[in-house]
Amino acid sequence: MTANEDQEMELEALKSIYEGDDCFKELSSVSFQYRIGGHEDPKAFLLEISWPDTYPETAPRISLDAFFNNRICPEVKQAIMARLEEQVEANLGTAMMYTLFEWAKENQESLMEEHQPVVSAVMPTSNSEVSNLISTSKKKEKKEQLTKSQKRKLTGRTDNKGELPRGWNWVDVIKVKPLKLLFCSLNAV
Repeated sequence: MTANEDQEMELEALKSIYEGDDCFKELSSVSFQYRIGGHEDPKAFLLEISWPDTYPETAPRISLDAFFNNRICPEVKQAIMARLEEQVEANLGTAMMYTLFEWAKENQESLMEEHQPVVSAVMPTSNSEVSNLISTSKKKEKKEQLTKSQKRKLTGRTDNKGELPRGWNWVDVIKVKPLKLLFCSLNAV
């Protein structure tokens, strides 16, 4: 069998296995993503694998560079990649996507045991900064709510020449056009 035939068979198998699985995503016919863990799981990560032309005889490209993985520190990512590379070497020459995804799911806890979420937010340094942040968030101004009569008065306003503002009757123009078209088409018959 050629590499392309192997890839086609594996692609068909992956589609049937992961049909309806929200964690699996086919980016293209040779690139796939699988989310290990749930959305709310702090130890979840997104595994992206792409096939080179000669896959499965050569190793697939594995990446943890997705935005979803930004909270994982580089050391943990390197450890995950090293352990996944071991699995790739053990399965080289065979269809291994399902094997890699399932292995990562089964070993999620051990892969992420050193994980400490990366916090990229800037924290205030003093209590006065904290109180300033709290006071500004509480002082959001509400927009003034107009009553129906106030809104009617606004629609009847004219400019300094006594004319209504441009576009004041745009809705009427839209309503009239279909009637004119209907009327014109009836006259043509």
